[in-house]
Amino acid sequence: MAKYQLIVGLEIHAELKTKTKMFCDSANDPDEKRPNVNICPICLAHPGTLPTINQRAVEHVLCVGLAVGGTLADYTEFDRKNYFYPDIPKGYQISQYQYPLVTGGEINGIKLTRVHLEEDTARSVHDSKEGGSLIDFNRAGVPLMELVTEPVITSAKQAGDFARELQLLLRYLDVSETNMEKGEMRVEANISVSRVALKDAPRATLGIKVEVKNLNSFKSVEQAIEYEFKRQTELLEAGRPVIQETRGWDETKGITFSQRLKESSHDYRYFPDPDLPKLRISEIREFKNLKSTIPELPWQKRKRLTKLGFLQSQDVEQIVGDLGLAKFFDDLTEELKEPSLVKIAANFILNDIAGRRKNNPEWLPAVDFVTKVVRRYGAGELSSPQAKSSILSGAMTEMASSESLAQLVGKILIENPKVAADYRAGKSSALQFLIGQAMRESKGSANPTVLENLFKKALG
Repeated sequence: MAKYQLIVGLEIHAELKTKTKMFCDSANDPDEKRPNVNICPICLAHPGTLPTINQRAVEHVLCVGLAVGGTLADYTEFDRKNYFYPDIPKGYQISQYQYPLVTGGEINGIKLTRVHLEEDTARSVHDSKEGGSLIDFNRAGVPLMELVTEPVITSAKQAGDFARELQLLLRYLDVSETNMEKGEMRVEANISVSRVALKDAPRATLGIKVEVKNLNSFKSVEQAIEYEFKRQTELLEAGRPVIQETRGWDETKGITFSQRLKESSHDYRYFPDPDLPKLRISEIREFKNLKSTIPELPWQKRKRLTKLGFLQSQDVEQIVGDLGLAKFFDDLTEELKEPSLVKIAANFILNDIAGRRKNNPEWLPAVDFVTKVVRRYGAGELSSPQAKSSILSGAMTEMASSESLAQLVGKILIENPKVAADYRAGKSSALQFLIGQAMRESKGSANPTVLENLFKKALG
């Protein structure tokens, strides 16, 4: 069997966070459940209507371009991409063809071809019982960013990791929610399989490109790529051709299926939209200082947290991957300042706070309250169970006073005279028994370090 190389390029669409749609003032509300509410004559393509460009959407894409190290366009324009589907009310989609907003750039070591801006289509709702389809135009005209990678991805995992990092980047930039289950981020994979070059034939023969559309989870992205590599390899081994086509993904069966022959760019008959102005990005005042608005990016935060020295790589990923948790950690670090206290805070965040957020993603305790808990724990005034209980409940669990602890120690010594005598005779393990008895008596509320000191003092 000959050896084969997988080559993948990704096209990823992300709906942008704006108040209104791309070319009209209808609301951009992905949570609207009522069909055909956020619509107007422009996004429904009524005759005589004129679109206007959403400046905020352009700004979002330019920020993405700056973050990935791409080249921002000086001149850009919008084009009409002509095709006829029920979810395209105009019979064409306003997109960008020859002059995208961003060219080049890199994420996770994967080179980017371009990032451009277009409008989303309406949503088709299929009625399996009646056998028909309905169209909801709430999504028609929503600003949609499309990012295209170079065909340099060579494994399903690499593709999945890239898509995850892009999702994280868009959330850090606050330009998109990227909830894949809501369709706010959709992945299309262009997959080809080529024979590995031999010594006497150093150039590999490029494979036929197959596009798998609308993959709505990272797991689906990876599984679809793996399936296509196997399918195409088996075709080539059998001497059968791979057809250039668009395929869908059946998540239940774990297979791709043919949808239609793949269109080429000339099939869409692109031409500049005559109703929209050309843009000179460098001449637009609002776009001149965008670089100063870029926040710390995921890969920058990873590097900074790793330099702390006490976080494992999986801990860094856990913090970086949760924007709320990452900000909470940074706020605590700013308040605590001392590395030893920051390390204590990190343990509570990773082991306790993150655990609570799994079932309640919006929950976070108050920063000033957790700061007080960490300081008291660091000073030996709270035991670990007390600190944890305080953080999770939002109420400070008070430890018994020094006087009451001293009384507890005296009580334990009276009840265990033989163990006390064993310790005085040099049996160090006896002390741990006494501390254990005191911890049980206090129901875990006492600080074991404080108890140890009190026992040693009492035992002379």
